[in-house]
Amino acid sequence: MKFLQKKYALSPQGAKDLFKGILYSVLAYISLMLPVALLALVLDSFLDTLLDGGSKNTNVLMYTIIGIVILVVIFVMHYLQYTITYMGTYKESERRRITLAEKLRTLPLRFFQEHDVSDLTGTIMGDCAGFEHAFSHTVSQFWGSIISTAIVCVVLLVYDWRMGLALLWVAPIAFAIVLLSRKLQSKQGRKHMAAKLELADGIQECLETVQDIKACNQEDAYMRKLDAKMDAAEKAQISSEMMTASLVTTGQMFLRLGLATVIVVGNSLMINGETTLFSYILFLIAASRLYDPLSGAMSNMAELFGVDLQVDRLKAIQNHKEEDRQKEYKTNGYDITFDHVSFAYEPGKPVLKDVSFTAKQGQVTALVGPSGGGKSTIANLVAGFYDADGGKITLGGTDIAPIDSVAMMREFSVVFQNVVLFNNTVMENIRVGRKDATDEEVIAAAKAARCHDFIEKLPEGYQTVIGENGSTLSGGECQRLSIARALLKDAPVILLDEATASLDVDNETEIQEAISKLVNGKTVLVIAHRMRTVENADKIVVLSDGVVSECGTHDELMRKNGLYAKLVTLQTEAAQWKIS
Repeated sequence: MKFLQKKYALSPQGAKDLFKGILYSVLAYISLMLPVALLALVLDSFLDTLLDGGSKNTNVLMYTIIGIVILVVIFVMHYLQYTITYMGTYKESERRRITLAEKLRTLPLRFFQEHDVSDLTGTIMGDCAGFEHAFSHTVSQFWGSIISTAIVCVVLLVYDWRMGLALLWVAPIAFAIVLLSRKLQSKQGRKHMAAKLELADGIQECLETVQDIKACNQEDAYMRKLDAKMDAAEKAQISSEMMTASLVTTGQMFLRLGLATVIVVGNSLMINGETTLFSYILFLIAASRLYDPLSGAMSNMAELFGVDLQVDRLKAIQNHKEEDRQKEYKTNGYDITFDHVSFAYEPGKPVLKDVSFTAKQGQVTALVGPSGGGKSTIANLVAGFYDADGGKITLGGTDIAPIDSVAMMREFSVVFQNVVLFNNTVMENIRVGRKDATDEEVIAAAKAARCHDFIEKLPEGYQTVIGENGSTLSGGECQRLSIARALLKDAPVILLDEATASLDVDNETEIQEAISKLVNGKTVLVIAHRMRTVENADKIVVLSDGVVSECGTHDELMRKNGLYAKLVTLQTEAAQWKIS
């Protein structure tokens, strides 16, 4: 059980189900040898009758009844093997997908930065589907055919070791041909996997950017690139299949030489009087039945080499180190303090360098500055999505580094720059902020976020399904729903990352009024590019090239006439720009 669980990355129940599947596969394959045994009995009786000059009568009724019993046994064994194998596989597939989803939920954001989304999607969907097919059609059948054939071989060797060797000597060599080429097949399999992932990347990119592709009249050029990726994936798959097929076919052809050696050895022993006609015919019949499961086992073995690649990809997620952090913690208020914090997404490319500031509870602290200065990175670090490389971040005087990020998110309401909505009703999209919220509370949050009026105009109001990622709504409407979600959560710390970026001036003013109502007793951290958005903030932290260049109120920073004043001046001039 432990071997199966470790080798194929199975759950304990999955290993038990696989073991049962192998056991019943063994019994099913052995049951297929029962007709050979019956044929041997009939042949033995026929030869005795023939040699005795017809003095003995063959009991046809008895053999008919035995034949019917054998058919029933074969049916029962194959029914049990089919039911247990397939049902166990589908249940394990369900457990695997749920386990992977739960595992991904616990991993830090850095993991997703290091792994391509299409790669993870391919693992969860494609690899799991391939794994499901392999376990329903290959794994138990492979081990079942090997074990059952081994049992039959032992019986044949005990019965007549000379004829047994003549029958079986080809099997180790045939399997060696397939087995010794494992590295070559794995290499081709990895190339095929890489080509498939590149194709998946291209398709996903095409779907996500189709509007831009059409706007730039790049359909033909992009489709040529996508066709090239499809051709490369097809070529890699054909190459992989041809490699596997040629080796398996060679092994299967070599396996058939065993029949010739049985004939040669059997004739020799018959001539020398060292075996009987019955034994000779029995081994010929056994050869006709035994090589079929062995040929199937070689095909299954080749497929298992591909399963190893899928298992490795699944294990890479399952065995990734989880966050083992405190789920219980205490804070003295909700001040956020950065104390000489540094951070880099990639080694040697720092995004933050020795950043220090404090966002006070009950105040609005704004982060402004040129793009790439580290504003969104600070929000990610505060929320525990990433760990600081140096320095310390505290929440209410408590270091957040050892705190579980999922547990800490109870204290945060976050509105991201890129809004994520679900293909569900407006009501349920807002209720994501707090699952136990009543309809009245959801509507109140929508009113506070200035969503109520446009929601009421939708075909079914709050019960309108808004499509994937809010595809039926405008950008500003999606952002306001995201703000309503954050207001509903009513957490003590609020992070607004460009929360008003998609709003017009009127709506932006209304949202600012709604946000101002939340400040009482809460810590509000606002990231904005529009300087007018943060004019009334209690504290403005100006970031440039990963460091804090200035800090103070709007009036104080304007008097300093530094970077903040320059940004305000530039935006004021840009606002006055007209098309001539």
